[in-house]
Formats: sequence, structure tokens, C-alpha cells
Amino acid sequence: RHHDADIIYLVGDIVDGWRLRRSWHWPQSHNDVVQKLLRKARKGASITYIAGNHDEFARQFQGVHFGGIVVADRAIHETADGKRLLVIHGDQFDTVVHNARWLAYLGDYAYDAAMLVN
Repeated sequence: RHHDADIIYLVGDIVDGWRLRRSWHWPQSHNDVVQKLLRKARKGASITYIAGNHDEFARQFQGVHFGGIVVADRAIHETADGKRLLVIHGDQFDTVVHNARWLAYLGDYAYDAAMLVN
């Protein structure tokens, strides 16, 4: 809320598409975050959205700009001292997500159940 940045990377699972498929719930606080990001983009911040496994629907929009936010599968960030860093979501290396999607969904349900018990 009170941090300024010229470069912002939204790296995966920003929107939990798996949960939204089960039941639609989008509170005003989510809209507030989206509006703040769009405002930062309008004011010149570079914002890159890199989809993860929970928001994989966004991958179909790679290369598209939404209100100044670009959707990409990866980015290269250059640090102040000139080092180059690869920015990606780790699901690209998750064999369960790619080869046993049902097991990933089961893990997601188990996590939700554990949070209810906690």
C-alpha cells in the first residue's frame, strides 16, 4: 500500500483460478489491489504479470498489455549493479503439475481442508 517501485513483477498464483472454479468469491479488497496496480502502471511503473499454475488461464494472454500491465512467461530483471536475474514461476519445473494434475488438485484441496481445521 505504501511502497513505491518502478518495476513490479507479479509472479504466479496472483489470482487463484483453481479456487474461483470451485466457488466464485472476489471481495472488494481484491478490486482495490487491482486498481492500485493499474494506477501504478498509469504513473509509469513497469508491471509484468507472470502466470503460475493457479492462474494458468493468463498464459493465453502472453504479450498482451492490460492497462499497462504486460503478461509474460518470464522476464529478465537487471539489478542496480548490472546483474541479470531470470524471473519465472516455479511451476515450470513441477513434474506433478505437468504429469499428474489430479494430484496437484488433490494437494490443493488437502491444503484448504488443513486451513479450515487450523
